[in-house]
Amino acid sequence: MNDMDAPLPPDDLGHRVSEVFDLIGALYRRGLRKLEQGEEVEGASVGVRSVLVLLHRYGPMTVPQMGRVMALTRQFVQRMVNDAMDRGWAEATPNPAHQRSSLIRITDEGEGVITAILAREHALNRQVGGELTEAELRACVRVLKEMLRTFDHVDVD
Repeated sequence: MNDMDAPLPPDDLGHRVSEVFDLIGALYRRGLRKLEQGEEVEGASVGVRSVLVLLHRYGPMTVPQMGRVMALTRQFVQRMVNDAMDRGWAEATPNPAHQRSSLIRITDEGEGVITAILAREHALNRQVGGELTEAELRACVRVLKEMLRTFDHVDVD
């Protein structure tokens, strides 16, 4: 193992992780701007897009479940769900496990909207340069998951 492969001491780790957070912030803000430009095409806000992605990938969920997955307040998620439902992209269905918390499911129209959004985003993501390798992307995902795990205990409500 060389120096590049050895775990960093805590102080060095803290500084390097701060660099990653700074880059993630810039990436997030630019990504949001790009997604908002697409809102003119599909009509879905970034928040509604997030709700539709969850429902598309994982099936029906309650608002509290979505809030936990996205680390957002139930109130904010409820507003996004209401917007999606008003547009006919999602609907509430009875929840056999909990009488007072409906399951939210994506409609066929919502599937069409999120499929178009994801296809547009995929086309954009294909343009990422740097000749990235599978190993580099796996390492990136591993690092980001580890950073995220640091904040597992943060309460969003």
